[in-house]
Amino acid sequence: MIRLENLTKIFRRNGKETLVADNMNAVFPTGSAVALLGRNGAGKSTLLRMIAGTITPSHGRIVSTGTISWPVGFAGSFHADLTGAQNVRFIARIYGVDTGELVDYVAEFAELGVHYHQPFGTYSSGMRSRLAMGTSMGIKFDTYLVDEVTSVGDAQFREKSQQVFADRMSQSGAIVVTHSMGMVRNMCSMGVVLDRGKLTFFDDLEQAIAYHELLMNVPHSRPMRAHGALRRMERQG
Repeated sequence: MIRLENLTKIFRRNGKETLVADNMNAVFPTGSAVALLGRNGAGKSTLLRMIAGTITPSHGRIVSTGTISWPVGFAGSFHADLTGAQNVRFIARIYGVDTGELVDYVAEFAELGVHYHQPFGTYSSGMRSRLAMGTSMGIKFDTYLVDEVTSVGDAQFREKSQQVFADRMSQSGAIVVTHSMGMVRNMCSMGVVLDRGKLTFFDDLEQAIAYHELLMNVPHSRPMRAHGALRRMERQG
């Protein structure tokens, strides 16, 4: 279970404020795969990183039971001067998993060859994604945070990643951000839509997708049309 309590996040830059999370109160159930939908720039990745603990809220808090991954495939926390293997070894110690097992797992999964023992700062973007994906999949979490995982690597590597991830999902929950509605339908059983700092939950995934697609066609200055349509959908349901 992941519970958001009065969660607020405000970014301040050049004298301007951007409200990403507006006093959010919500519960992501244990063991459920939830699609997190919203416009580009709505703050979906920021919300994932607050849940992961890599971004601090302005106000409020996040309470959880069980372990939560960092955003799957995110390589921003690796140290440029350490080799891929050294980075993996460091992460294993942080999360309290067997160091040798994780290093070996990532070596086989990421398929980096000799580059695995070279500095992370020399990696291409694709190599970084492979290392990050392998590390994410090598540690079992109760809830995985997924941010566009299908964009990792070539077609063969993406297929392998999706197979391993599907196996993880058989025993864990997830919060999934992706622009692929096919991936949403394959992975998720319910959905939540982020719009103007607010979350709207749907037990019915198709209703979440319908509301999200409706909002995508509503001018940003006219939110009431979307909320009226939401009420109509709720009455029809």
